Amino acid sequence: MRLPLLLALWTGQRQGDLLRLPWSAYDGTYIRLRQSKTGARVKILVGVPLKVALDATPKLGPVILNSGDGKPWTPDGFRASWGKACRKAGIVGVTFNDLRGSAVTRLALVESTEAEIATITGHSLRDVRSILDANYLHRDPVLGENAIRKLERGTKSPNWSTMF
Repeated sequence: MRLPLLLALWTGQRQGDLLRLPWSAYDGTYIRLRQSKTGARVKILVGVPLKVALDATPKLGPVILNSGDGKPWTPDGFRASWGKACRKAGIVGVTFNDLRGSAVTRLALVESTEAEIATITGHSLRDVRSILDANYLHRDPVLGENAIRKLERGTKSPNWSTMF
């Protein structure tokens, strides 16, 4: 279940699109796909942790994610296996799709713009903003700390003294 987790966290894509993702969509540098729900085309630079995992994964068939028997996951089979892995890890109350929001949040925490995030995940700008506002960032103390550090840096500029 490590590869599906990495794919979700590093691409922000839906479960169904990741389960259908063919090896031909990965060229060693980028993943290119057309989202089934929206038709949005996305081109995602593959981060090093995901690249290492993809490059180490045996190509058992045309799709990247396969079940233990080497066959492509069915949606129901994947959900059952994912749920079992979550229960074993003590994770409750979240679904695989929640990783899509986690990808949005992780990108925001490293100061990616909403437009940059939308380009990767295929969300609209409004949806990115809504995800960040409703579910994640308002509870993250790191953002508040970053804001104060920026304010401190800003107060050292010559223009600061003329503001007050």
